[in-house]
Amino acid sequence: MTPPTITSQPQRYTITAALPYANGPVHIGHLAGVYIPADIYARYLRAQGRDVKFVCGSDEHGVPITIRAQKEGVTPQQVVDKYHAIIRDSFRDFGISFDIYARTSNDTHRQTASDFFRKMYEAGQFTEQVSQQYYDEQAQQFLADRYIVGTCPTCANENAYGDQCERCGSSLSPTELINPKSMLSGNKPVLRETKHWYLPLDQYEQWLREWIIEGHKQDWKTNVYGQCKSWIDQGLQPRAVTRDLDWGVPVPVDGADGKVLYVWFDAPIGYISATKDLLPGDAWKPYWQDPTTKLVHFIGKDNIVFHCIIFPAMLKAHGDFILPDNVPANEFLNLEGDKISTSRNWAVWLHEYLQDFPGKADVLRYVLAANAPETKDNDFTWKDFQARNNNELVANLGNFVNRAVVLTHKFFGGDVPVKGPLTDLDREVFAQLAEFPKRIGDLIEQYRFRDALSELMNLTRLGNKYLADTEPWKLVKTDQERTGTVLHVALQLAASLVTLMEPFLPTAAANLGSMLRIERQAWAQAGATDLLPAGHHLGDAVLLFDKIEDKTVEAQVQKLLDTKVANQLANTPVTAAKDNVSFDEFGRMDLRVGTILSAEKVAKTKKLLKLTVDTGLDQRTIVSGIAEHFVPEALVGQQVLVLLNLAPREIKGIESQGMLLMAEDVDGSLRLMQPGQPVRPGSFVA
Repeated sequence: MTPPTITSQPQRYTITAALPYANGPVHIGHLAGVYIPADIYARYLRAQGRDVKFVCGSDEHGVPITIRAQKEGVTPQQVVDKYHAIIRDSFRDFGISFDIYARTSNDTHRQTASDFFRKMYEAGQFTEQVSQQYYDEQAQQFLADRYIVGTCPTCANENAYGDQCERCGSSLSPTELINPKSMLSGNKPVLRETKHWYLPLDQYEQWLREWIIEGHKQDWKTNVYGQCKSWIDQGLQPRAVTRDLDWGVPVPVDGADGKVLYVWFDAPIGYISATKDLLPGDAWKPYWQDPTTKLVHFIGKDNIVFHCIIFPAMLKAHGDFILPDNVPANEFLNLEGDKISTSRNWAVWLHEYLQDFPGKADVLRYVLAANAPETKDNDFTWKDFQARNNNELVANLGNFVNRAVVLTHKFFGGDVPVKGPLTDLDREVFAQLAEFPKRIGDLIEQYRFRDALSELMNLTRLGNKYLADTEPWKLVKTDQERTGTVLHVALQLAASLVTLMEPFLPTAAANLGSMLRIERQAWAQAGATDLLPAGHHLGDAVLLFDKIEDKTVEAQVQKLLDTKVANQLANTPVTAAKDNVSFDEFGRMDLRVGTILSAEKVAKTKKLLKLTVDTGLDQRTIVSGIAEHFVPEALVGQQVLVLLNLAPREIKGIESQGMLLMAEDVDGSLRLMQPGQPVRPGSFVA
């Protein structure tokens, strides 16, 4: 059976968002690339009254899970339980409106993935191949690529993995590594034969060329289409769907002991099993098997090949499922000019953001949507985050709504005033208002979420300009009726925002609805001029957004700088030890605690300080090259470790009688060597 083609008028929508890997939390790159666009799309379709199922879940199998479990001394199940909860709760608190957030370690998924494999297996859709793979004789198991480390043949990095060098980015195979070692035992692995099942992608090459290269040339994003075309033009090769591992979905055929489904094969089936968990009985089937359903995958660019080539080939080989109508993948989001890296902790983690910025989920949603990497990699900076909040959300959107509601309370007791005769300006504003729902909706349906958000902000700018042009705060002194009409018009714009904001800023939309005391309308009703009848009493004015101060973002920038320093410390090799000295030689050194009594710069030098130090035995002068690292006044009163019996030496005409002990950090900065608690000057360092 050939999977059917989607109709032009979908009866229902299945929306999937890439399953986040449950070996760490979610960061802003994931949000900008996948989850915010998917959520905007799902919320919009619901406002249109469409039948929508928005599914996601944790991807809980694979080698990175087992590696983390080994490092932490826990089981893989404990790892995924921990991070599944963190990710699930973060999405919930951030307002991502999944209909279900499932997981691939549950029974529904294991059964669904097993059934999927078995149907393909029984239909002869796989090929069997025997290959040689690395085996750890001490651990008595075959090694996944990530369990093998060695020297990169490209850049000589001694800690390259069997699939990739994270220093130079080269893609590798384990046999390319120089001096490979097992991460399990540290021993050199040996090559052994093992049998696996393969999906013969080469047999689907012509079909994929017709389906993607010819069939989706006009409607798929350029970056998605281009990557798919490049892969197909290079020629497709069979890809293993099983691997030797003890964590995953067991391969459901005889003779497959110790083998599981490769995570790339079982993970996308997680979309189907999640829908099964969501709906009773066979109610899931129309969302995956009915040709009138539109299937849309939201992913990042690192998943394009899996969702556009490999998963569709799986669906076609199986025969019972529809194919994706679109895969609107985004590019990558960088952070402060550097690539986001989970291994380097160079990220803004969602759960930490929600703790640091309570009540400000919509601010991050706005900034990431406004700066979304839809066509190229973009950069997130905390200064831009602050500027967009203060200049766009506070000064534009929030200012318009606040002025309209506050003035209505001030001049009309909080009741929507009567609409009097309309001027040409009023009619023009209403005419423009009527165009926004379709304009925003069309952009969302084209997956141009950044442009759609820009149009939403244009509506709030229209409202601000209208109030600035009519000046109701002045007009009320001479024409109460006209003032009422102006505020009536402004409030109708605000009422439409309750619906039009919701896909982008759901919390702010709900708060605005409470302020206006109206429910969110269907999308088709947004843009109407009678959403608030005259006499309708408004709630109290509240600020939808507030300013973010410099110190708040400076703290976030400092957190990143601290991370960068920590990474440098972790990755900078320690200087090799010097030659051994005898105990007698070391015993000749007189190391004591001293207290700095005074400090001043040495004239005509950049690096030298002249210090007077109380050694307990005397007060002596020590010249030290630390002027670029310390303010002289800050040193006074500090206790330090001093080498007393260093032979005196004249430096810039000053006799120096000893040496201070310092520690040099990885960035070249100096730190005082001090006792943990104050002690008497002259105390020995033992």
